[in-house]
Amino acid sequence: MAERMHRIQVGTSGWNYPRGRGKWTGIVYPPPKTRGGADELTWYAERFRTVEVNVSFYRDLDQGLTTRWATRTPPGFEFAVKLHQQFTHPRLHAPSTPGVRVVPAGDAGALAAAIDALAPLRQTGRLGPLLAQFPASFTATPEALDYLSWLTGELRGLPVAVELRHRSWSDARREALAILDAAGAAWVYIDEPKFQSSIWQAPDLMVEDLSARPWAYVRLHGRNAAQWWDHEAPEDRYNYLYANEELEPFVDIASAAEALGRKLYLYANNHYAGNAVANAAQIRARLGDPIQAPFPRTLVDHFPQLEGVIQVAGAGPSPPLLLEETDPD
Repeated sequence: MAERMHRIQVGTSGWNYPRGRGKWTGIVYPPPKTRGGADELTWYAERFRTVEVNVSFYRDLDQGLTTRWATRTPPGFEFAVKLHQQFTHPRLHAPSTPGVRVVPAGDAGALAAAIDALAPLRQTGRLGPLLAQFPASFTATPEALDYLSWLTGELRGLPVAVELRHRSWSDARREALAILDAAGAAWVYIDEPKFQSSIWQAPDLMVEDLSARPWAYVRLHGRNAAQWWDHEAPEDRYNYLYANEELEPFVDIASAAEALGRKLYLYANNHYAGNAVANAAQIRARLGDPIQAPFPRTLVDHFPQLEGVIQVAGAGPSPPLLLEETDPD
């Protein structure tokens, strides 16, 4: 079981959602006094072996913060760290001279500094993949292919997962895969609402890719099409809970990875009100790898389908959670 647990990594995107309509407060985490002094990250890491870091997309990290993350998690825990948006939302321009390709390189110094901030995680074996999440507006132009080649080339030697969302990348699949394979990077399989401009991906194609590559990365964003582009708050787009049958393809992908001896990272990003925790726990259970540490009764009260899937601490409902400010995730 230990070897399997090391290969198949299932977790959530982020661990700290203390505010808003989609907060985890009062649902996912028990009151601080019943956690034995453990903060949210430490408590989370007792139940999951990996987490996807979102805060790095919006702000620069530093070694002080990543050192604290390392000391608050057990050996073997992995942080998948999203690259800052300055590296995934570049302004690309077509060359002024027809027929002349110009590589639109980014800021190599800033990229090196971002990687240096992760040194405490690397040194303690807690650094998982780097996630390059490109926006839907990032289309498969020659300039974009050049930029993708530059970015993955700069990060060669580190595990990099690349998320591409526009349908043009489906047509440029061969060219994109050549770039990713050259750097040992993974093409992220994403589940999200599908629109006319969305990339085309299928579970059987993902399994086919697994057979030819050493690792893979999956992200579940939810399928809330109605609020994906039209919402009051950004968190609203992630207000979606996968039904059991909707999780089946991802359980199959993880099972295929296990059978092939491949490493797989799977993160539930439908974080609204703890949806991601519920679905990640269900996937773990379906893989025969249930979470052993107990959750508060409030999680099952909010997600009755978790009854019998997770262990529950105590018999009665927990009181509302009042949390002090913690380090951002």
